[in-house]
Amino acid sequence: MDSKYLPEISLSGLEEKKNLQDWQGLFELLTEPLHEELYKRQTFDFFDELSDGQQLFISYDYVVNQVSQGGFIQFIENGYVGLLLPMPEWLYKAGAPDMAKIIDDVLKVYVLNKDLMDKKNTLEEFASLYDELKEFEIIDERFFQFNVPTIEIMSRYALLHLAEFALAK
Repeated sequence: MDSKYLPEISLSGLEEKKNLQDWQGLFELLTEPLHEELYKRQTFDFFDELSDGQQLFISYDYVVNQVSQGGFIQFIENGYVGLLLPMPEWLYKAGAPDMAKIIDDVLKVYVLNKDLMDKKNTLEEFASLYDELKEFEIIDERFFQFNVPTIEIMSRYALLHLAEFALAK
């Protein structure tokens, strides 16, 4: 899908990140305007206007932020599991099969434990999910192992398909 929203980004900033191989910085350069627009609009309907690549970047950024704070259990508990559904396909397309497999594994564990994870949990019940769903510990560790290489792969992909992500000026 083509994007109906292409933010303008600095060509010099883009070149600098590329030349320094600052893949995290490049990822942030492309993701930040999406977050700003999402915040401005205050609705996830904005996703419908984004290209698959843009949706991957903003969804992946949500994953990183949530998983860094409380793992995939927190990510799911906070209601973001829907962001994961198209992600394996996008990650394969971008050339990140290891992370695609990790996300697919998250979805499999979620489906197997859907009743437990979809109910409104008290703080105590939420905390007990970490004891009950130990398989997420392994998935969280794999996620952190492949996060930095995945961001590099995604950033390199974006450079090759820049028109899907932004207008460089």
